[in-house]
Amino acid sequence: MSETPEGAAEAPACVTTGPLGRRQAGILLHPTSLPSGCLDRDVERWLDTLCAAGVGVWQMLPLGIPDHTGSPYQSCSAFAANPDLLTDATDLPLAALSFEAFTQREAAWLQDFARFRALKAMFGDAPWQDWPAPYRDRDPQALRTLDREQGGRIAEEIDQQFLLERRWMAIRNECRRRGLYLFGDMPIFVALDSAEVWSYREQFLLDQQGRPTYVAGVPPDYFSATGQRWGNPHYDWQAMQADGFRWWHARMRRALDWFDIVRLDHFRGLVATWMVPADSETAAEGFWQAVPGEALLEALHDEFPELPIVAEDLGVITPEVTALRKQFGLPGMAVLQFAFDAFEDNPHKPANITPDTVVYTGTHDNNTLRGWFAELDEGARRFVYQLLQGDPAEDVVDLITRRTLETRACLAVVPLQDMLGLDASARMNTPGTAEGNWRWRFAWPDIDQERLAWLKEQLQATERLHDC
Repeated sequence: MSETPEGAAEAPACVTTGPLGRRQAGILLHPTSLPSGCLDRDVERWLDTLCAAGVGVWQMLPLGIPDHTGSPYQSCSAFAANPDLLTDATDLPLAALSFEAFTQREAAWLQDFARFRALKAMFGDAPWQDWPAPYRDRDPQALRTLDREQGGRIAEEIDQQFLLERRWMAIRNECRRRGLYLFGDMPIFVALDSAEVWSYREQFLLDQQGRPTYVAGVPPDYFSATGQRWGNPHYDWQAMQADGFRWWHARMRRALDWFDIVRLDHFRGLVATWMVPADSETAAEGFWQAVPGEALLEALHDEFPELPIVAEDLGVITPEVTALRKQFGLPGMAVLQFAFDAFEDNPHKPANITPDTVVYTGTHDNNTLRGWFAELDEGARRFVYQLLQGDPAEDVVDLITRRTLETRACLAVVPLQDMLGLDASARMNTPGTAEGNWRWRFAWPDIDQERLAWLKEQLQATERLHDC
């Protein structure tokens, strides 16, 4: 099979509908990587930048409150946004939204989230399982006492979420005006020490003290002889299915209020999950447990007919996972950094990338293209040019970016670091490490107008150009 990517002119029509129903391009940039790190005037300037380059999609990481390492994938709430994204600026556009309308719409999670934050502060940030039993077990009298004695702190948490909602809705309205799509990210699991596990204990596999009986992870493989023990609590899928997946409906509704497209992380977890006994130090002693993913997606599809979900299906994926994804018309993912091996059927090779795919030069977990290429030996570098049939005189970042855009994938996404051609110092995250991640920010002088013009030319040539 030739490795020459098919050009946009020969690319078949996208097989999905809605915001994923046509060829387009996106840039991956978390709001914390804006120069200010928050949702101030940098956002409108960033939207101007996307439009100047002809880019139609802004993708980001989860907007929840990050953990102590800065990771947005281990948040204390699956519903709340990160208050650190707020700014003191008083002249920012805000959506017309009444406080009463917001609190009524978000009543299922908002008050308990604010209580959770107040209790975390009261008990020195201890996990909720270690709180005094009346608070741990949500005794009604204890909660009434909390509401009375910590009313100010609880109100402050709710106010912050309201302000974030007004600001984000204004940003979303502006994106709609420009025809831009917002692309968010939803981790499949939630953190054990989170407001939702505390307030919806019946939806998780927990003992009487609120501690997990099994935790999530992945089994041993080529990369790890003991697997990966993530520590997230597992869902009680039987209980979830019995109430019509009410919690998932609320979570998806919240995500689609904020985004046009949602990436569901670890999609294979909707077919089966690796169950690790909570008292096991590693993931080696786990087992696979089937998950009613088809029933969940059917229930979500009934409420959200377009269901604009991108399935994160990287890694070792079984035929059952692919079948579930295709059954509901969900695009999968491909990453060009993973294309360079000797296997002709590698799904990340440009010639194998299908229209029902979102293709990336790299993700937030990859090194930048320039940093990745710099770590290759000379033979591997030659192979990159050979596989992509590129001229070794061409900059490798330009070559891989062009090949990514030329694929048949409906949506092609380039991290800003790769669009700017930055080295490894701009890497967002190194999996398996806890320090030094999630901190990268660009500066406005980094945005080279010639680089934007080059990208716009590539988008025009590959029929991905967006006109704001």
